Amino acid sequence: MTELGRVVWPPAPIRTERLVLRESEARDRAAFIELFASPEVGTYIGGPRPRDELERAVPEVPGRRPGLFVIERDAVMIGMITLDRRDAERPGHLRPDAGEAELGYLFLPQAWGRGYAAEACAAALGWFADTLPGEPVVLCTQTANDRAMRLAAKLGFTEVERFEEYGAEQWFGVWSSVTPSG
Repeated sequence: MTELGRVVWPPAPIRTERLVLRESEARDRAAFIELFASPEVGTYIGGPRPRDELERAVPEVPGRRPGLFVIERDAVMIGMITLDRRDAERPGHLRPDAGEAELGYLFLPQAWGRGYAAEACAAALGWFADTLPGEPVVLCTQTANDRAMRLAAKLGFTEVERFEEYGAEQWFGVWSSVTPSG
């Protein structure tokens, strides 16, 4: 995976108690369209995209790229997780040269409130820590997104800074698999 370094992609599916994190397949297309067309999902990411636009734009096998996991429950896609390098042009970085790995996730509203995001993100972070030991992961979310703020804390992200972006206050935090000494 060139985006994250020396990682072979796709990895074997990651199985948790209730979920499977896997590479995207053609059968996931409708769920991708639903995810990006959902007004609830779009609340903190710039709003929903028009369904007709998505029908034209989403490829037959959407999201098939290094760093993107489909989250499956009972053989059905319920969400997705991304681990990508944070764009150097955006505010919020740990390193002067930027390029930190950034965790992103989206779940269909019917999957909210059941702990799936915490379970899936923890599994993805565990995989990342095993694959790229000692590499920190960052997360950025609007402070107004209470659910995302609670999940960041639950996953062990610690605040680095807050800043204004996209017309809203953003929370920027870091997660590390390395326990600080001292």
